[in-house]
Amino acid sequence: MNKKVLVGGTVVAVAGIGLYKYISLQNRKNQEEEVWTTAHIPDLTGKVIIVTGANSGIGFEAAKEFARKGAQTILACRSMEKAETALAEIRAEIPDAPAEIMQLDLASLNSVRAFAAAFKEQYDQLDVLVNNAGIMWAPYGLTEDGFETHFGTNHLGHFALTGLLIDLLLSTAGSRVVNVSSTGHRTGNMDFDNLMYEDGKGYQRQQAYGRSKLANLLFTYELQRRYEAIGANAMATAAHPGGSNTNLGYEVRDQWFVKWANPLIDRMIQGADMGALPTLRAALDPEAKGGEYFGPDGLFEQGGYPIVVQSNKASHDLGDAQKLWQVSEEFTGVTFGPLD
Repeated sequence: MNKKVLVGGTVVAVAGIGLYKYISLQNRKNQEEEVWTTAHIPDLTGKVIIVTGANSGIGFEAAKEFARKGAQTILACRSMEKAETALAEIRAEIPDAPAEIMQLDLASLNSVRAFAAAFKEQYDQLDVLVNNAGIMWAPYGLTEDGFETHFGTNHLGHFALTGLLIDLLLSTAGSRVVNVSSTGHRTGNMDFDNLMYEDGKGYQRQQAYGRSKLANLLFTYELQRRYEAIGANAMATAAHPGGSNTNLGYEVRDQWFVKWANPLIDRMIQGADMGALPTLRAALDPEAKGGEYFGPDGLFEQGGYPIVVQSNKASHDLGDAQKLWQVSEEFTGVTFGPLD
């Protein structure tokens, strides 16, 4: 791997974030168009919302805003210790927050099934499912079920969770599934002959992450098509946070070619509260349409306020979307009832 290219790429990325902030500030001064913020969130009393990976980062910020507006908010987290800390932080700021924690490990299909069963015992509706949790740039490894870690956690876990809850989603008028992707989807490809990088063959962290994020979008668009095919009163949307200061990038930050830039990156990238806005808009904007993808409005979509953005051509490949759906059902053993 060319170290000069990696360092150069990091410098360009950091410079780009700084340039975005300058240009964005100038644009804000010259435009009168209203930007979408948490002030646009309506009263959510009576709604039930699940956020996976809600113990930190954009998941935490989104869950906090859902609860602030009155939604019964479930923080679905792998670590219950971290979930309890997150819930305590939310209640310190919002004492009457209607929020609770439930255990969910997306790298374990047994855990996904247990979560879905436990949720259905307590609730008979689901207004929004935010498939947010994920890992990024992890070393090669396998989940409990033998799936490559990125693909198994970021895509298959959420695919199975959505399928197991599809009956509640379909019976709740106006429900939404929000899949959190990334600009990193542009580095991915759907190689169905080696989808899991068997025995580490051809494995590269960035590409494995990109593949899982591309899968998130293929899943979103195919789910929306299937909703429309049966006339469901439900929609699927997607979002990405841009460059946000969250725990997701800890593997990236630990790389030698990034470590030196960490202090500068911390000062330039946006906070998790801003990074959560595309997810919040995808989940709540009454003007949103099924199949829309929300991201920041700034330079290279790395920061700013949420707007509808475009994903790459590969994410709209109908053949890949249908093949991915098929193999995902085979891998997980989860089907989608009337959508199949």
